[in-house]
Amino acid sequence: MCIRNSRCLLQRRITMKGILLGVFFLANSLVLSSGLTHHYRFFGQPLTWAEAQAYCRRTHADLATVENSEELDLLLDTLRSAGYSSNVWIGLYSEIDWKWSDSYTGTGADYRHWRSDLNEPEFESARQFCVNSGSAGNWWDDDCALKLPFICYSGTPESAIFSLQSEQRNWSSAQRFCRENFVDLATVKTDAENQILDNKIDSSAWIGLYRDPNLFWSDGSDFLFSNWDSVINPIGSMPVICGVTSSGRLGKWRFLPCETKLPFVCYSVFRKVVKLRLNVENAVDPNDPVLKANILTKLQDRLQQSGVSGAALKWRERHAGGVFLREQ
Repeated sequence: MCIRNSRCLLQRRITMKGILLGVFFLANSLVLSSGLTHHYRFFGQPLTWAEAQAYCRRTHADLATVENSEELDLLLDTLRSAGYSSNVWIGLYSEIDWKWSDSYTGTGADYRHWRSDLNEPEFESARQFCVNSGSAGNWWDDDCALKLPFICYSGTPESAIFSLQSEQRNWSSAQRFCRENFVDLATVKTDAENQILDNKIDSSAWIGLYRDPNLFWSDGSDFLFSNWDSVINPIGSMPVICGVTSSGRLGKWRFLPCETKLPFVCYSVFRKVVKLRLNVENAVDPNDPVLKANILTKLQDRLQQSGVSGAALKWRERHAGGVFLREQ
């Protein structure tokens, strides 16, 4: 217990994806100090994305995660210092999972009619998640915010009646209209159905096929910052595509097949153990588990208010589970 002079020293470790931040809390004041989030290291040996991930996890923390512009600049400095300007693997990847708006998964749910001569779906600039049908019944992935005519259906998925809506809407608005007035946006399961749509469409129109972004970092960090390159990212039938960057493209990101062999960048973390001084009432036992949990929650809130996201706070246990030392 810590009761002498109603003061005690608290030692704790603050980890933000393995990074320790210094926080001092004294009499209702909070000062946050932190260094650079990640330390990057370039490796010139060409590996597949999965091989690079395994190497980084074995020898460092993980493949490079980039969560803000400061980290992007640091990564660019690392690549420029290495004298390498071509593509390198980073920890970014996306899972490709096409779905129908009406959640149909029966016979023909995997039917596709992509325009192959244009490498559709091409995922241009990493912003195309919805599908429209156009010339000769060919399909394109496109920006869901684009306003186009659209095809609704009534009846059942197995015996659908298709209806072209000439009003131009974005994909989400078209979906909402179809659900309110028909069954849903068109689900297309066969060449025969696709021909029916082609006969109705003058130029192009939304259908019900779409996918969620499913953008992830290898280390599990939230995907909140992006730096996309204005290039096509052919998806084909790949279930997963993996992210690259290059100093030659000013750190812009794009996707390549994960089996491509490329150099890569790992990241490591800095660690620091700091002390926290806490004023308590004489009757309070600061080793109480509930009180310790509440303090961590308060510190977490203060970190978030200071603009630090994704932090994980952890007590440094001492002396049979205690974290407090009597201040001398």
